[in-house]
Amino acid sequence: MGGAIGEILGNAVGVAVSPVPIIAVILMLFSASARLNSLAFLAGWLIGLTAVGLAVIAIGFDSASGDEADSGGVVKVVIGVLLLLLAARQWRTRPRGDEAPEMPGWMSTIDSLTAVRAFGLAIVLSVPNPKNLGLTVAAATTVSGAGLSTGQEVGTILVFVAIASVTIVVPVVAALVAGDRAEPALDSAKEWLVANNNTVMTVLFLVLGAKVLGDGLAVVA
Repeated sequence: MGGAIGEILGNAVGVAVSPVPIIAVILMLFSASARLNSLAFLAGWLIGLTAVGLAVIAIGFDSASGDEADSGGVVKVVIGVLLLLLAARQWRTRPRGDEAPEMPGWMSTIDSLTAVRAFGLAIVLSVPNPKNLGLTVAAATTVSGAGLSTGQEVGTILVFVAIASVTIVVPVVAALVAGDRAEPALDSAKEWLVANNNTVMTVLFLVLGAKVLGDGLAVVA
């Protein structure tokens, strides 16, 4: 189990480094329904990632010998290529010169979100999101082919989700515990993420795309 966790650690960190969801939850913490909406968002994020991971485990990508099947390697190759393409797209669409970074239009509506919509937003940002979906599927594929028992597979997926959710959990807990004292630090983090979103995502897509592609080729070669 420890070996499997080590193999998927990079994927978990890749999911954790998600500027848009982090910015979204920080904005929620500045809204009128901060406590309820941020907790609903956190719940949606955790449930979304867990559901994807367990679904892949249920499908299974292990061979008769207990090793990862070639189909799992093919999945990783496809995900790796897609991540590299996303890196190129992110770089091409980066702000030039003094151009202000463009964030999703829905962020302007966060103040008016209900808890149900905050939950749904987290599901959308964690499940259909290409980076998070790809990295979670790749991680779960690795776990499925690691020769673990069902209980160990589930436990490994839960560890993955916990690590992948650190950057969402920390702002929520900090705001709930420290209250207004956490606002300067959270606001500073939000501004940095907005300004550097494209650069962060380009590097992340490039590094993780190469890693996942390499892992997949190692299986099918």
